[in-house]
Amino acid sequence: MVRILAILVGLFFSGMLAYSAVRTGVTMATDPALPTAEHEFHLTAKKVSFSFDGPFGKYDRAQLQRGFQVYKEVCASCHGIKQVAFRDLADLGYSEGQIKTIANEWGPQSPSINPETGEAESRKPLPSDKIPGNYANDVAARAANNNALPPDLSLVAKARHGGSAYIYSLLTGYQDQPAELLKQFPDAKTGAGLHYNPYFANLNIAMAPPLAKDDPELDKKAKDVTAFLTWTAEPKLENRHQAGIATMIFLLIFTWLTWMSYKLIWAEKKAKK
Repeated sequence: MVRILAILVGLFFSGMLAYSAVRTGVTMATDPALPTAEHEFHLTAKKVSFSFDGPFGKYDRAQLQRGFQVYKEVCASCHGIKQVAFRDLADLGYSEGQIKTIANEWGPQSPSINPETGEAESRKPLPSDKIPGNYANDVAARAANNNALPPDLSLVAKARHGGSAYIYSLLTGYQDQPAELLKQFPDAKTGAGLHYNPYFANLNIAMAPPLAKDDPELDKKAKDVTAFLTWTAEPKLENRHQAGIATMIFLLIFTWLTWMSYKLIWAEKKAKK
């Protein structure tokens, strides 16, 4: 009897120890307070200035046109800007004839319907068309990019925390994975088909460096295309700035008039007394 009791007690304590070990392991795996590679090595966006910063900021049309060229030659092979029409490029300073030429020479064609058969087909884009992406659909996009879906860039400057600074930092942030990271987190090694970029949320991004790291104009090109993508997301930014300034002037004048009226009314009341 004593022997059976001793065995049961031993099993009880063994079970408690096993439970404790499992619980500790789960806690270590799920405890958000424990450091992770993303937490330790993720960097906030670089500080960078643009002509459109601040309440008086305006777009530099020459920079926007250079940025459009970078997008056209580099980014458009994977990323679309489906919220932008060719005719919207007039805001960048392009003439009507230039816009027609750009649309006519655009690589991907616009979807259309054959009026005689009713079947889907494609044709050369018109200035009124949205700028078409390089892939027919998401399936084709994933198939061409190792199952990664290149996001549409129309609103990326507003969709990402940090906006313009984030885009610029991402484009100029590709680098070799630090030895210190692998020393602390051996399992965080950048996998095949991925590229290390500390400005990306999980450090490893499927997109290869779109701009060559040894390009002497890397910084300039990154700023130009960032400015262009800011414009695609906020084409009315200058109008908002102007409206904001006009509103502030109105409020200042209204406040001054209210204060003067207040003083005049009380001055008359005091005079009557």
